[in-house]
Amino acid sequence: MAEMVVDVDSLVKEYGSLRAVDGISFELHEGEVFALLGPNGAGKTTTVEILECIRPLTSGSAKVFGYDVTKGEDVREIKKRIGVLPQDFSALDKLSVKENIDLIGRMYEKKLDTLEVIKLLDLEEKTKERFENLSGGLKQRVGVAAALVNNPQLVFLDEPTTGLDPRARREVWQVIENLKKLGKTVFLTSHYMEEAQVLADRIAIINRGKIAVVGSPQDLISRYGGLKTLVIRKGGKKLAKTLQDKYGGTSLNEDGDVFVKVDDVKEMWQALSTVTDISMLTDVYIDKEIEIQTPTIEDVFLKVVGGRITEEGELK
Repeated sequence: MAEMVVDVDSLVKEYGSLRAVDGISFELHEGEVFALLGPNGAGKTTTVEILECIRPLTSGSAKVFGYDVTKGEDVREIKKRIGVLPQDFSALDKLSVKENIDLIGRMYEKKLDTLEVIKLLDLEEKTKERFENLSGGLKQRVGVAAALVNNPQLVFLDEPTTGLDPRARREVWQVIENLKKLGKTVFLTSHYMEEAQVLADRIAIINRGKIAVVGSPQDLISRYGGLKTLVIRKGGKKLAKTLQDKYGGTSLNEDGDVFVKVDDVKEMWQALSTVTDISMLTDVYIDKEIEIQTPTIEDVFLKVVGGRITEEGELK
């Protein structure tokens, strides 16, 4: 089994009467991408700042590479081994990409060559470009470069794609996937369901300071995601009634699309066979698109938390 990199046990963080982190426990292992997924105010940033030795804990324990985040001599060892992309990362606007990374690199006794880091992040064409002239996605790449300049074993990425357009977001996803290929362990916080599902080896869903579930995306979807759905576009009322009578769990939207919840693959094929039979034997001719929708992490979140997260990160 891979070495344990982070070990959190019954972690609590209080601000006066507010308990921002409420007795959470989890582990992070070498070489994995671990996502802490939840809405704004769930306790994600507080948790990573405790692990980064920026913020003190109230009670419980947190260890990184076996070092205690509450002990001064251990904190120095932790900081040598981690890289951090904070939420709302920014650099010096008037400095170039290279100059910004050089500046951050001077903070460390041991560091990677700046041009090597720039190459790792595919920023070679932007080496001399001022930071202020970069797109949102490129700015985040510079942020990841800054987090890598000390060649860390563990990289913290706190909401790295918030506010980016879909294209820029996927560019950052590629960077995160490349970090794993480089052998880095990645701790990702996010409120984007798809991001966590695509990137993470394991996901912890957190809300109001408590972790609801932890597991691989596949495991969580299997346990909490619900049934698969057969969708017949423009199937109409007659088909919907037939499928409801035979299988139940059928609904019809205002566009005439038919949705059938099915328990397993066998029932899926039976429902498809029924659609074909109806098309051949009745006046309901089905020539529209048929698709199979599988549950996602968003369905898991809805099940275990009872709400959805907006694009802005708010729970609704």
